[in-house]
Amino acid sequence: MELSMLLDYAGDPRKAADEAAALEAAGLDAVWVAEAWGFDSPTIMGYLAARTERMKIGSAILNVYSRTPALIAQTAAGLDAVSGGRALLGLGASGPQVVEGWHGKPYDRPLGRTRETVELCRHVWRRETIDHHGITHMPLPAPMGSGLGKPLKILTRPVRPTVPVYIASLGPANVRMTAEIADGWLPTLFIPEKAAAVWGGPLAEGTAKRAPELGPLQTVAGGLLAIGEDAAAARDLARPQIALYVGGMGAPGKNFYNDLAVAYGYGEQARRIQELYLAGRKRDAAAAVPDEFCELMTLCGPEGYVRERVEAFREAGVTMLNVTPVGPEPARLIETVKSWL
Repeated sequence: MELSMLLDYAGDPRKAADEAAALEAAGLDAVWVAEAWGFDSPTIMGYLAARTERMKIGSAILNVYSRTPALIAQTAAGLDAVSGGRALLGLGASGPQVVEGWHGKPYDRPLGRTRETVELCRHVWRRETIDHHGITHMPLPAPMGSGLGKPLKILTRPVRPTVPVYIASLGPANVRMTAEIADGWLPTLFIPEKAAAVWGGPLAEGTAKRAPELGPLQTVAGGLLAIGEDAAAARDLARPQIALYVGGMGAPGKNFYNDLAVAYGYGEQARRIQELYLAGRKRDAAAAVPDEFCELMTLCGPEGYVRERVEAFREAGVTMLNVTPVGPEPARLIETVKSWL
């Protein structure tokens, strides 16, 4: 099992990247850079490539609407080049509030767009001449443009013939596709004890169609990390994030994270969290998050307990434990957990 962390993207990106780079010596294997509607992630990932030597650098996530598949492939190849082959491409459909509200693009055919983007990226990295016509046209047919477009292949030579592709997915159809075509999976709000009941079927169905050359599906999941006799209190720091996703990431009936909370068995609580959050009562929404939800998706408590949580994630199929260290000594936490893996 590898160890990774999600970069704090809400504050100063240089400070956050410098802090993440400092954890490389402590044993951190990878860092994931979010984008949402904040700073773009490729710029920060390039900075991280210059500040680090060993750890992998991944996007979590680039959405498949705001950039063309060709540009996504170029971005991943560029990061792979400046990092010396350490890039991980995290992709996802995001959601209609971001795609339509921020990027001004219709939120249509999310699975088809994701599948097509993965396919085209792999063609580009192999330096194949692209002549593809689907959701995306490469080149654009004459009636749709000037008629001057022609099939091209990437001008430069990628460091590797492929960059590992990780897909962020939650719904059954999307998870099924992820298990079929992706190198890895980026689930959100992952509870190891409940994962098989929610995703076991789709994962098995997708794996049955998986190309052998892809190897086993890698899974990235984890949560807040705090170790100590009084560290269980740190679980409460997860409440605002859970409330944000379950309550605020989408309208009623159009929130994938709320659907996940329902599937986990927190139906009534999920409805209440969403009501409070959308009414602007964010603190109340956070307080309404079930204690069990906070506990099972975090790794906070005495050392023996945290080791048990690590094993629970491992047994659930997690191959890269993604943690957010809490407290004044993040390097010590990373070193400790890395020694267990």
